[in-house]
Amino acid sequence: MADVTLEGVTKRFGRNLAVDDLSLIVKDGEFLVLLGPTGAGKTTTLRLVAGLEKPDAGLVKIGGVDITARPPADRDVAFVFQQYSLYPHYSVFDNLASPLRSPLRRWPEDAIKKRVDEVSALLRIESKLQNRATQLSGGEMQRVAIGRALVRSPACFLMDEPLSSLDAKLREDLRVELKRIQLDLGATILYVTHDQIEAMTLADRIGVLAEGLLVQIGTPRQVYAEPNSIYVANRLGSPSINILPIGRLGVTTAPAQAATFGIRPEDVLLGQGGLRGRLLTVEQLGADTIVLLESEGHELHALAPPNLPLSPGQEIGFHIRDEGLLFFDGSERRVSGTPEVEDKIKEGAHGS
Repeated sequence: MADVTLEGVTKRFGRNLAVDDLSLIVKDGEFLVLLGPTGAGKTTTLRLVAGLEKPDAGLVKIGGVDITARPPADRDVAFVFQQYSLYPHYSVFDNLASPLRSPLRRWPEDAIKKRVDEVSALLRIESKLQNRATQLSGGEMQRVAIGRALVRSPACFLMDEPLSSLDAKLREDLRVELKRIQLDLGATILYVTHDQIEAMTLADRIGVLAEGLLVQIGTPRQVYAEPNSIYVANRLGSPSINILPIGRLGVTTAPAQAATFGIRPEDVLLGQGGLRGRLLTVEQLGADTIVLLESEGHELHALAPPNLPLSPGQEIGFHIRDEGLLFFDGSERRVSGTPEVEDKIKEGAHGS
């Protein structure tokens, strides 16, 4: 495997600036996830690395070698798409073997069989090798699509929301499998998604994109606990962070520039404290209970403790953890009175 470097990469489509002066390093053996909504530039970034798009400015390097002008076939990358892209008339074995039988490689058949057997065992689809692709479930088809990328051991893997078309249970299962495989192989993966759960569970680091700009990068915990803007804070966490004006819920002590504060649902503690609210909704989600409550004219989400009896319309006491408070200025940028936190954010934003 190898590292992937983008240096000042910019890409326009007409008037649309899809990627804006993007500099990023995906370290050798790292699972880096680019997170953002539709139109943030995630897929375009992957296509620039793959050579399917040419940058208007900047360099793309793999393993320290400038490959900006190289055609896709000469870049030694494997692209896993959102859709399965399998040959429907081929067996699973032949789908997995097809990259190794291409004119660029032409592996001998005994070597192909050995490699396909290894990859199918890794993906736990060895019992399906003789099935046609059309006889597989959605999850099995996506395993085969991932397997086609794995068989040839490329310098890096590029994955464009490969789990998004699966149902929730299959997505959960394949997230676990994909992370296991990445750790087993020491693979370099650049993965894009709009799904914050995928980002949090898969990534070694998360890069948050907004309209082509890389606005923050860091470990999942860093980006969640130390967002540098309301935009970033809203990208991670379900339910989303609560944002309220300074002065509400007894929050009157704040940095001078602060206009709003954020508090995560897990830091709104129900059943105790001097604040009062009325429950609007109660969602029972098994291990978790999420409530929406109204207080001082504002709505906010909270996570309820187990076995606390709750019902809509109920009045309840609560308080917020001061340690969980995040402050933002009028332009929705994070402000903090803790220089150490600011330094960490700056450090993460430069990809260290």
